[in-house]
Amino acid sequence: MLDPQGVAAVDSTGQAAEILDLHVHLRDALWRVDSAGIAPFDAPGGLVVAGMGGSAVGGRLAAAAIGPRLSRPLVVADGYTLPGWVGPETLVLCSSYSGSTEETLSAYDDASERGAQRLVATTGGALAERARRDGVRVIPVPGGFQPRAAVGYSLVSALEAAALCGAGPSLRDEVEAAAGLAEGLAAEWGPDAPEDSEAKALARRLHGTIPVIAGAELAAAAAYRWKCQINENAGLPAFCSVLPELDHNEVVGWPAAEGRLSAVFLEDPGSHPRNLLRSELSAEQAAAGAAVVERVTARGDTPTERLVSLVLLGDLVSLYLAVLRGEDPVDIPPIDALKAALAGH
Repeated sequence: MLDPQGVAAVDSTGQAAEILDLHVHLRDALWRVDSAGIAPFDAPGGLVVAGMGGSAVGGRLAAAAIGPRLSRPLVVADGYTLPGWVGPETLVLCSSYSGSTEETLSAYDDASERGAQRLVATTGGALAERARRDGVRVIPVPGGFQPRAAVGYSLVSALEAAALCGAGPSLRDEVEAAAGLAEGLAAEWGPDAPEDSEAKALARRLHGTIPVIAGAELAAAAAYRWKCQINENAGLPAFCSVLPELDHNEVVGWPAAEGRLSAVFLEDPGSHPRNLLRSELSAEQAAAGAAVVERVTARGDTPTERLVSLVLLGDLVSLYLAVLRGEDPVDIPPIDALKAALAGH
């Protein structure tokens, strides 16, 4: 059963509670940005969010939430170096939950050498130490989470950085509305909800398959989040694709899937009408070989609300998949092994 007892049997560190508290994290994140005392400033070159994994996903989601309202570039740099065009007119938000992510530390140093404007979001570590040394403002992120569970903080940090540097409008009202929506959806989809609730039913249908998550525009960023959460929480291979691009290549391969893959199409009612039509038609094509085909519609009135609804749903689906597999969602042994191996070189 995907009830509180069933979840608790595998969830040794309370990851379910962190997922359900997304609304709390969103509101607290706004306060934490305010507490950093960051004055607005001009960055004609736009915003670069430098980070990895759960600390970088906020940048991807922020770009999706702002969407066509962006007035300057907003890109994610998920590696050791920044794009070649970064310089004094660019703001670089270095986001690392632990403050010790080696790629993000390298990106911070790269930003420093190029004279870029800098901002940091972290719980501490070497990144906070470098920021204090250089007089760079730090958005204080609370400790005690898995980095992927701090998605509300990474999203709000990127949204607020974009507004502060002139890359986009302030979306604080949308964040507040999204927090209210997430609070209601947590009750509708959480472990206390009926066994046929949307999140639990989706997890049961996807169980035993390799999920491929697809979306267009705003939903594409959510699809990436679903993929990452299924990877880490459920310990499963999962992949994501972007519409309309997948209609020019991936769609050809679905008839040969032979029931091994499931196809999930995330849909935002605010997307371009042709992309909504493509999602419907692509789902029909995927049915030729997929074990399961699901179409999921975002909830909410604003882009930020709809994005947050998809994020919360995907996080809960990944949790329930972990429960169905008997996997503790906190365990990420391949990542731990990789970090240990890297540390030895």
